[in-house]
Amino acid sequence: MAAGKEIRTKIKSVENTRKITKAMEMVAASKMRKAQERMKMARPYAEKIARVAAHFSQAHPEYRHPFVVARDQIKRVGLIVVTTDKGLCGALNTNALRNSVSKMKEWDSQGIGVDVTVVGNKGLGFMQRMGASIVSQAAGMGDTPHLERLIGPVQVMLDAYKEGRIDALYIIYSRFINTMKQESTFTQLLPLTAEAAMEKTEHHWDYIYEPEAKSVVDSMMVRYMEALIYQAVAENLACEQSARMVAMKAASDNAKSVIEELKLVYNKTRQAAITKELSEIVAGAAAV
Repeated sequence: MAAGKEIRTKIKSVENTRKITKAMEMVAASKMRKAQERMKMARPYAEKIARVAAHFSQAHPEYRHPFVVARDQIKRVGLIVVTTDKGLCGALNTNALRNSVSKMKEWDSQGIGVDVTVVGNKGLGFMQRMGASIVSQAAGMGDTPHLERLIGPVQVMLDAYKEGRIDALYIIYSRFINTMKQESTFTQLLPLTAEAAMEKTEHHWDYIYEPEAKSVVDSMMVRYMEALIYQAVAENLACEQSARMVAMKAASDNAKSVIEELKLVYNKTRQAAITKELSEIVAGAAAV
C-alpha cells in the first residue's frame, strides 16, 4: 500500500493548506470591514476638496498656485504607483502594474521621461526589476495608512513639479467598486484642471481672501494633495482585503475539491488492493 500511503500524505498536506487559506479568508474578511469603513469616511472629504480645488483652477484669483498652471510642453512626468505590501490578493497588483507599464511605454514612445514614486513592496520590487527611475518610495504601511509616512515620498514629486523637473503628475491605484470588483484607476493630479475633479459649469468662480490669497491657496493645495493621496491608499487597502478574501475563499474551495478527488482515488486504490489480496487467498485455497 505504498501508493495509498503517498495519497494519504497528499490529503494531509492539502488539508493543512486549506486550514491556512480558511484562516486567511476570515482574517481578510475582518480587516475588510474596517478598511471599507475607513475608505468610505475619507471619500466624501476627498471629493469635496477636489471640487474646491477645481473651482480655484477656474477662478481668476490675484494669486495662481503653480499646481493649477499647465506647462506648454511636457518633457517629463511623475507617476505615483500604489500597490500592496503583501501578495495573495488575486490580480489586484497585476492590473495596477500592467496599467503602469502601458502608460510608461506610451510616454516613452512620445519621448517623455518618467519618474516613479512607489507605495507598497510589490510595486517597488516590480519597478526595480523593470529598471524604472524610482525617486522615492513608501513601503510597510500596514493595515492602517498614516499620512505622515505618505507625505514625505509624495513631497519629492511635488517639489519636482514646483522646480520644473517634471511637467505633470499622475497616480495609479485600485479603486474599490464592491467586494467582488476593484478597478485600476489612472488619475491626473497636477496640473489641476476643472475637468479632472468636477463637471463643467457655465459660470466662473471668484473669491475674497483673508488674510491674503497666497497663504490661503497654498494651504488649500497642500490639503488637496494630502486628501487625494490618502484616499488613494485607503481605496487600495480596501481593495486589497476584499481581493484577498475572495482569493482565499477560492483557494479553500479548490483545496476542498482536491481533497475529495484524492479521497476518491485513495478509496479506489485501497479497494483494488483488497480485491487483489482476496483473489490471491482464494487462488491459494483452490490450489490446496
